[in-house]
Amino acid sequence: MQGFCKRWALLLLPLATLAEAVQSSELAARQSIPSPAVIAHRGASFDAPESTAAAYLLARDLGADYLELDLQRSKDGVLVAVHDDTLQRTSDVAQRFPERKDSPVSAFTVAELKSLDAGSWFNQAHPERAREGFKGLQILTLDEIMDIAEGHPDKRPGLYIETKEPTFSPGIEADLKARLRARGWLDKPGRVVLQSFDRNSLTLLHQHMPQVPKVLLLWIGKGYIEPASGQSFAESGERDKAAFYARQQPKDNAEFERWLDYAKDAGAIGTGPSATRTAGGSQSYADLVQPWMNKLSHDKGLLVHVYTVDETVDFAKVMAAGVDGIFTNRSAQLLRYLSRPPALNEAQILTASGY
Repeated sequence: MQGFCKRWALLLLPLATLAEAVQSSELAARQSIPSPAVIAHRGASFDAPESTAAAYLLARDLGADYLELDLQRSKDGVLVAVHDDTLQRTSDVAQRFPERKDSPVSAFTVAELKSLDAGSWFNQAHPERAREGFKGLQILTLDEIMDIAEGHPDKRPGLYIETKEPTFSPGIEADLKARLRARGWLDKPGRVVLQSFDRNSLTLLHQHMPQVPKVLLLWIGKGYIEPASGQSFAESGERDKAAFYARQQPKDNAEFERWLDYAKDAGAIGTGPSATRTAGGSQSYADLVQPWMNKLSHDKGLLVHVYTVDETVDFAKVMAAGVDGIFTNRSAQLLRYLSRPPALNEAQILTASGY
């Protein structure tokens, strides 16, 4: 049914758009990557604490194509999933280790990381979605997330892995290869996608795992795609970060194309550009999925996986612009939009999973 709906939708497109849609579908098929891909951003992180077992179990059971995670390394060499470079936002590190609350993730042993409560913050931040079972959730290792991805008889999502703060963990690319290979995750095409904002880390990932699809994440800002404004948010003196980023554009088309070429040179098969959300918010950034940008990417043989989109109005907008996959905190919402509704809703799955 999914394939039929997609073919029917393609028939309704203008000829030029149809040609590009066919082109991008072929690019995805060549890499064994679903199109459009549903990428569960830090798990189903709208409904459960990000990067925890609850979020990843929920995303898996909803039917997401990929579980997305930010990979860092503990002081004693264990690969763990944490987004921020410090632990204050998503744990009780300030209470457990007050003198080290500002230390990077890499300064803690895995035992210390496991001692933190990585769930209660969500209940405090989102009381309307709070659950007793979220209290005391732990930071997960890469192996534990692989266990979750392998733990359902019918639903076997892939992993979409970002090397986060790789300068804090030199050699993390080789460590990642070792764990993926040990668990048999490098044997099936498209089962793993690797991503980074760091061009050097992406190059190292390609050297270690040339057969694995890789994506260069895109950002407007100094040190990345040069903004036409010439300003960072801090330099602008503005208070509304989403409004600031919504106005940002590359300094010219050539600057955007230069970063696509960087992606190709590093061995990437796609890019991960940011999106501007209609309603704004903390995850609303510059619009780097304008139709001309996506067409240029496709013409260079690159897929486009946009971050991070949660609402139907924005799903429609980015899909019409020509993206090939969507990072989302709301996997169920996106699956319903794509006519892939899960059999159970988010609350039913969380309850059934013991949360």
